[in-house]
Amino acid sequence: MIHPTRTNLLLLKEKSRSVLNSIGILKARKQALIKEFMATTLPFLRSREDIRTTYGKALLKRALAMGHEGRDTVESIVVATEREFGIDVAEKSIWGLRYKDIAFHDAPVRDADKRGYDELSVTPHLEAGVTLFEKLLEAMLEIAKYESKLKRLSQEILRTTRRIKVLEEMVVPSLRLQIRTINQYIGERERESFYRLKRVKTMLQKKG
Repeated sequence: MIHPTRTNLLLLKEKSRSVLNSIGILKARKQALIKEFMATTLPFLRSREDIRTTYGKALLKRALAMGHEGRDTVESIVVATEREFGIDVAEKSIWGLRYKDIAFHDAPVRDADKRGYDELSVTPHLEAGVTLFEKLLEAMLEIAKYESKLKRLSQEILRTTRRIKVLEEMVVPSLRLQIRTINQYIGERERESFYRLKRVKTMLQKKG
């Protein structure tokens, strides 16, 4: 308990207003983060579904290509299609929250004439399989980007929620109790002073 003076009472009231303002700001930030979280969740779930669908189709096309082209031909084309695929990991920010974002140097899905082999010399199954596996790479990179962002958003939402809870359930009630206690103390002290002054005035009147 701090010393019960009017100065400290004013300081406590100012602190209480500041804490309430902070709670309002934190709640607005939390709502903005939740909105961003929900907006990111949908494409994340779509990317996961795309990966499952694309992977199944790619495996089927690979099996068909193996049957038509033979393993040796398919494996030689795999070697021919190898490339350096660079990505950049950059920091981005939402409401002051930093998260990792991924950018590609090249498009994951290439044109047929840029894959290092003659597309006219292979079956459509193999060509479709290569395209699907490149689309799979693209989807996996997208999901990695969304996953990093969602993780940071969920962590920050939980952290902000805990801060709001501490302020609302501990700090604000404590400040209000101190303000009420000091108000009561000052009120009692003023009543005592008024009573003493009244007694002195009465005594002076009797003496006069």
